[in-house]
Order: sequence, then structure tokens, then C-alpha cells
Amino acid sequence: MKTIVITGGSDGIGAAAAKVLVGLGHRVIIVGRNPTKTAAVANALEMPYHLADFTKLADVQRLANELRQYDHIDVLANNAGGIMGERTLTADGFEKTFQVNHLGAFLLTQLLLDKLVADHATVIATSSIAANLFGAPFDVSDLDVAHSYTSEKAYGYAKYENILFTRELVRRYPGQLHAVAFHPGVVRTSFSSESNTVMRWLYQTPLKYLGTISPAKSAQRLVKLALGTPGVDFTDGAVYNGNHLLKVKNQDVDGQDGQALWETSMHAVADYLA
Repeated sequence: MKTIVITGGSDGIGAAAAKVLVGLGHRVIIVGRNPTKTAAVANALEMPYHLADFTKLADVQRLANELRQYDHIDVLANNAGGIMGERTLTADGFEKTFQVNHLGAFLLTQLLLDKLVADHATVIATSSIAANLFGAPFDVSDLDVAHSYTSEKAYGYAKYENILFTRELVRRYPGQLHAVAFHPGVVRTSFSSESNTVMRWLYQTPLKYLGTISPAKSAQRLVKLALGTPGVDFTDGAVYNGNHLLKVKNQDVDGQDGQALWETSMHAVADYLA
């Protein structure tokens, strides 16, 4: 039996994956923002849950402290995220898309890092093909997308940051933990509910049934990675689209973007790591 933490577990892909994993006999710790929805999913599965709003880094810090109560963590699925509308700063002073999709997951992983290494855990990032569609070219000096902001660009940047973080974890901790990212497909979920762009128009109207897949089908991708054997079922540092490797436009061949992102993120969350 594996112990699997899923952020963004109260809805969509996270909730669907939790249901499958529990049905297979695993313990799933569900993390969500909405108290009612999170409790409903967890109680239906008879699994523990924790609340955290990733727009608040203090919430992420508290969440990490709560997760330390578990004897071990086999998988940390950093699945929380979404595409936003107009450019908005969080109370912590960061662009909301950047914080919710990358910085919150970065902080949570850092706060649990010693435990994840001790448990030889797998860290899974729910990325997106949006990294290719909207995240290239990538400017590591403008993580808050202060220049030429669009919600698609901010989301594309954040999803590429998920990939960079995945690769950097593998580079810094080879053989100590595992990390992999995946594109969940274009899924019929509420993740774009805050957006006022064409992406919300696609996801929140009847058009969402054209060319999209259900959360249950997409969840199989997360389930496969959560239960997979590193080096056999997936390659550390890789990005998957279904069963195939996703070719990433921003190759970051020399790893400089990944290192710069790591260092900038460490500085951003320094107060919560002290």
C-alpha cells in the first residue's frame, strides 16, 4: 500500500485519481482549497484531508507541518493549479498564476524534502502542453509576467516551470528521489473558472465536450505514474503526454533556466524555510 498526497484533490483530475487509487487499496491524503468539496471527497473515500489555499504561502507552510504527521509519503502529486484572468498579485506579492501553479508546490516540496528523500518518494507535477503553446520563449527574469501579460502566457510559463522544477529535482537529488511531469490532456474541469479568456469559453461551455476528455480518463495518467516503478514505467525528469514523451519547446539544454528558477524560487519562499 502506498501513501499518496494529492494537492488539488477536491475536484477534477485529483478527485478522480484519488477514487481510483483508494479503490486499488492505497492511502490517499487529499488536499484542497474548498472546505465543503474537499471534505465531501475525502469522507466519501474514508480518507484523511487537509485544507490549503496556495495563494497563501503561510497555508502551504502549515500544510507541510500537518503532512509530517504521516509515517511516510511515497508520492507527492503537485496537482493544484489553474489559469487565472486579469493579472493579480497574491497577498504574498507574487503573480497569482505563478504562485498557485509553481511557487506553492515548490515550497511544499522544499518543506517536505528531507522526508521525501528519506522515503525515496516520487514527486509528480501536473504540467500541460500549454508550456509549449504559450510558454515559449521563456524569460526566467520575468516569472511574474509583468511584461506583456496574458493569462495564457502566465499559465504557459507556470506549466514550463513545473517541468523545470521536475528536472532540477532529479539533477540535484539523483537516486535519492524521483520526479516526473505529465500533460493531463484537455480535461473537462473547473480549472479555468477564474479566467476571462477563450480558454474559459472552451472549458465552461458546451464546446468543452469537443476534443476534451473526462477527469476520470485523465486521472489514469496520474494513477499510472503514482503506481509506476521509476526506470521501468517512467523516466526521471521526463514529461509524458499519455504513454508518450512530450517534446518540450524550451529545451534548457544547459540547465541554466532550471537552476535560475530554483534559486529565484528559494529566495521568494525564504521566510517560510527559516
